[in-house]
Amino acid sequence: MTLNKEILSEFKKILLEEQSRLEKELSLLGKPTGIPGDYETTFEDMGNHEDENASEVEEYADNLALENSLEKQLRETCEALERVENGTYGFCENCQKNIPLERLRAYPAAKTCLHCN
Repeated sequence: MTLNKEILSEFKKILLEEQSRLEKELSLLGKPTGIPGDYETTFEDMGNHEDENASEVEEYADNLALENSLEKQLRETCEALERVENGTYGFCENCQKNIPLERLRAYPAAKTCLHCN
């Protein structure tokens, strides 16, 4: 089943909204590095006291883990948008069979079918 233009447009809209949401969340954690989809984690300078420094390190570690997860989601979303543009969206990158519509609805950035996952 090849996706018709209407369904493809629907998924493109969903992916663009997800891309925007992820970029917004990432901008709250860090600043863009100039490399698309890459952010540098920032943290609040809480002072020079040992307890304050420990809080800074803890905040940085928490933000870094979240940033890495969001960056991965953003990369997958951007890759899905590229597949929409080049006509390969909805096809498994391993077996080249159609990815079921139900899977795409559950995870629009899917690049493999459940069998190849």
